[in-house]
Amino acid sequence: MASLLPECLFDVSSQAPAPSKDFYQLVITKTEVIVRWWKISLRSEFRDTKPGELRESHQDFLEDSTLQVQISIVFGQNILEYVSNLCRGKFDFLERLPEGLLLYIMTFLDLEDIARLSQTSHTFEKVCSSDKLWEHIVESLCDTVTPEMRMLAQDIGWKQIFFTNKLQLQLQLRRRRKAAYYPRKQLLH
Repeated sequence: MASLLPECLFDVSSQAPAPSKDFYQLVITKTEVIVRWWKISLRSEFRDTKPGELRESHQDFLEDSTLQVQISIVFGQNILEYVSNLCRGKFDFLERLPEGLLLYIMTFLDLEDIARLSQTSHTFEKVCSSDKLWEHIVESLCDTVTPEMRMLAQDIGWKQIFFTNKLQLQLQLRRRRKAAYYPRKQLLH
């Protein structure tokens, strides 16, 4: 199963906490933890400092408490835990599935489950809020989806259409029809 993983498992960049202006990059590959840094300082002793790089195996990283503290300070405790899990071989394969497959799986979930899933990660939040998913939900729950509704969905999004009550939706569709029918009158007023 690990052969399905890309070479780069994780890549994040951040600036060190104030007052430092130093820039850091953390890359996790299948075999290594790579930390890169760029010292950014007006102080004379750091002006000629060149960017640096540290490479460690996953096992060495798990045993290097000093580097773990630095990662926690710069990137936060959640990133440190995630990186440690990757180094232990605990991969989140579900989150790495192609978006189309994730959307297909989500079509089988109840709305409450979609809401809960959207709170678990940035990836799932993006997919759970996608127009493709909400278009499927609206189409499966509505008797008919008119071309006018599709045009309105392009403007406001399928999720917004789903959560707009029927009266408000009818009012918006009526306004669109009027705007299309009387375009010159609106320009004059």
